[in-house]
Amino acid sequence: MSAATSTTSNVEEAYERCRQITAAEAKNFSYGIRLLPPPKRAALSAVYAFARRIDDIGDGDLPAPQKLVDLELAQQQLRALDEHPEDPVLTALADAARTQGLPLGAFDELIEGCRADVLGTQYRSFAELHHYCRCVAGSIGRLSLAVFGSHDPDGDSDLADALGVALQLTNILRDVLEDRRDGRIYLPADELAQFGCTLDLDDRGNLSDPPERLLALFEYQAARAEEWYTVGLRLLPQLDGRSRACCAAMAGIYHRLLRHMAIRPHTILTERTSLPDREKVAVAVGALAGAMR
Repeated sequence: MSAATSTTSNVEEAYERCRQITAAEAKNFSYGIRLLPPPKRAALSAVYAFARRIDDIGDGDLPAPQKLVDLELAQQQLRALDEHPEDPVLTALADAARTQGLPLGAFDELIEGCRADVLGTQYRSFAELHHYCRCVAGSIGRLSLAVFGSHDPDGDSDLADALGVALQLTNILRDVLEDRRDGRIYLPADELAQFGCTLDLDDRGNLSDPPERLLALFEYQAARAEEWYTVGLRLLPQLDGRSRACCAAMAGIYHRLLRHMAIRPHTILTERTSLPDREKVAVAVGALAGAMR
């Protein structure tokens, strides 16, 4: 086997490992990623696999100082992707960066956001929360846009960023109770005060604020997230058919989650809203059919 053949084989195996990680871990995004043609599907799987690695550091059980060390190591690996041939995720990401022109600096923003999680950062205003959302989700939107392709990278980058913010705001609303039990509060402090809420927990681990205040707070958050979808979804007509289908499926699943919570905000008080697989499939099929028209 020639050196070139061996290298190609290693890269293909690396992409396959990233596809496996995506299929196993990307509970919502995988429905969209699978709609892409193989080269773009492989590249976006590499993006997801490395992003998953960063998220797993932030959400893992290690002590905070070790998490910060591991995040620093991940950042160093980004600077030298080709120096880790034994690591399939880094190998695939290096190839995707070359072939798709990935803005790898966006991962620095993701790492910044994960550092904030590790440090237990709270947000005084929406401006501060918006910066966090741009770091952890807008960054992925911009990386995805590089894979999708665009005729107006600057303008479309803003739309991809907005769509990422919309998805992250949906996550924050969905996970309010779970995050609070983990010691994290993402909703801005000034808005909590505006609605007379503290997000304190009672002795059963439930939110102790009066339900009517919490519901008003949740409805306000859902309405703002909807505004970000209105902006971000303007990206779809700028993409080619299969990329548009992928983006519409991924965003559509989260958008539907938001609408479920907006219709029944009281469920946020007791459970983590999710969609059944059949509904996710329906969203993906609808996205593909709409994009191919």
